[in-house]
Amino acid sequence: MNIRLATLADIDAIMQLVKQVVPIMQATGNLQWDDKYPDTAVFTTDVQTKQLWVADIDGQIAGVIAITLGQEPEYGQVPEWDTTEPAVVAHRLAVSPDMQGKGIANSLLQQCEVVAREKDIPLIRLDTNTVNRPMQNLFLKIGYHLGGEITLHKKPGLKFMAFEKRLNLETV
Repeated sequence: MNIRLATLADIDAIMQLVKQVVPIMQATGNLQWDDKYPDTAVFTTDVQTKQLWVADIDGQIAGVIAITLGQEPEYGQVPEWDTTEPAVVAHRLAVSPDMQGKGIANSLLQQCEVVAREKDIPLIRLDTNTVNRPMQNLFLKIGYHLGGEITLHKKPGLKFMAFEKRLNLETV
């Protein structure tokens, strides 16, 4: 598996992955994504800003993640969080249904740590729908801590669990 920056040539494969993932998400009650979001324009912007990463296995896109520096303003709903503190933020994490259970999501989340270390930012934040228990369990398993439940203005009526992980950036 190769974790690499996505290119515009990857967009079609990423959209195919999204089309596979969305019905599965919705069948479990996770309405975070739909036929409008995320779309080609969102992923194109992610590629152009060099913040979209893919898990490439033998030339096939097995997973995707956007790694940004912009925190959601709604993270301020978590009382203990200071949203003015710089943070790397993960968005749009998805793994092909055919490739789940192979450590791909974990590898993509590890890329967040790589980016954070490169930028000398010791904080990673992310969120997921409250019904997405498998993702919440993964976050906890790899060292993220639950901050609390939030709402997002872009997704009215849905609730999300916000997580963070602090890195030790000191070299040994």
